[in-house]
Order: sequence, then C-alpha cells, then structure tokens
Amino acid sequence: MPEPLDPDMFAGCADHTPLPVRVGDKWTAKILVCLRDGPRRFSELQVPLAPVTPKVLTESLRAMERDGLVTRTAYPGIPQRVEYSLTDLGHSLFAPLAASCAWNAAHGAELRKARDAYAER
Repeated sequence: MPEPLDPDMFAGCADHTPLPVRVGDKWTAKILVCLRDGPRRFSELQVPLAPVTPKVLTESLRAMERDGLVTRTAYPGIPQRVEYSLTDLGHSLFAPLAASCAWNAAHGAELRKARDAYAER
C-alpha cells in the first residue's frame, strides 16, 4: 500500500494558468500524479484534489477510464470498495507531461503576457 497522499502535494502549483497542451480535462494530469505510486480509492484522491467537486472528479475518472488511462476495480462488500490505478498507457504520459511542465515553467510568463494582451484588445 502506498503512503497516504499529501493534502498539499499541489500547493507549489500556485499558478493555475492552464497549460497550452492538455491531456484530458483540467484535472487529468493531477489525477495521474496521484495514481503514480499505486492504486488509490476515491476518498484518497479527494485529499490533494480538494478543489475538485466529487461530481467533476467522478467525470474525470470515467473519462480517463474510457480513454484507457486508468482502470477501476470494484471489490465486493458493503460498502463496495473501489480503487483506481494507472494502466501502462496512463504511465506512458509522464514523459510528455514532464516536457509540458518544463515548457510551461520556461515560457509561462510569456504565455500569461500574451493572454493578457489578447484580453485587452
């Protein structure tokens, strides 16, 4: 069992400027990071992803499952226990995401400046 997720694991991401290159929806990359070290239950994912409503988190996970990025495993019991884990396809996104994050770190200020200039027109 992996260590519990840090509720502040995304606190250093103060800049919420959307990346110009996005995989899935707004939350997909963060969900991928949460699942990097192994399967997680929905309630575990909610800890660092507190700004995401349960409805949106559910929709994101369903979309990721549809796209083959995660698997959903339901275990019998009352209440039923459900875990989400990354597929090989999901794991393969870490290299492109790292490149996208590096690009954003290097050019984020330029991107924000261009967006601000566009908004002023």
